[in-house]
Amino acid sequence: MKKMTFILGSKSPRRKELLGASFIDFKIHSSDIEENSTLLSVEEKVQDIALQKAVAVYQTLNNTTNFILGADTVVVLDGKTLEKPADITEARKMLLRLSGRSHEVYTGVAFVRAEQRTSFFVKTVVTFHHITEDLLELYLATGDSLDKAGAYGIQGQGLSFIKEVLGSYSNVVGLPIDQVIIELKKFLGYTGDESGSWRELFE
Repeated sequence: MKKMTFILGSKSPRRKELLGASFIDFKIHSSDIEENSTLLSVEEKVQDIALQKAVAVYQTLNNTTNFILGADTVVVLDGKTLEKPADITEARKMLLRLSGRSHEVYTGVAFVRAEQRTSFFVKTVVTFHHITEDLLELYLATGDSLDKAGAYGIQGQGLSFIKEVLGSYSNVVGLPIDQVIIELKKFLGYTGDESGSWRELFE
C-alpha cells in the first residue's frame, strides 16, 4: 500500500505547533476559500467550513495519496459568533463584552482522503476574569488580538484574562489535538491501536 502524505490545510502557526505534538510528519498547504456556510448551527458551520477548506486543498494538490486535515475555530458569546476584530477599537469592544463572563469556543475538524470524508467538532467553555483597564490596554498594545477570533489568544498574554477552562485547552488554541488523534485512528480503521502502527500509513 502506497503511503499517504499528511497535509495540514492551514497556515496557522498555532495549528502547526499543535499538530506537531501528534508526532506525525506533515506538510502545510492552506486554502483561500471564503469561509461561508449556509448551515444553521455553530456545530454544523464549523464542520462545514473545515470540510470546505480540506476539500479545496485536496482538489488543488490533486494527488490521491494526500491526506488533508482542515479546521475552523470560532468564539461564541450569547449565541453570536465573534470574528477576528477589524481594528483595535473593535478588539477593545469584544474583550469588554467577554470580560467577567463565560463563552464557548468551537473547532470543526475535517479529514479528506481520496473519496472519504468525515468531520467532527469540539466545544470548550472559557470563563474570563474581569479585565482591568490597564491590563486591557497593555494587551491591545501588543497587537496580539488582531488576528484572533474573539480578539484574544489563550496561548499568549491573553492567558492573564482566563479564570477557567472547561474542556480541551488545545481546542481554544485552534486544534483539539487529543480528539484529532482519536478521530484519526477511527477514520483510518485503527481504533484501539496502542502500538502506533497507524502512523506507518504516512510517509
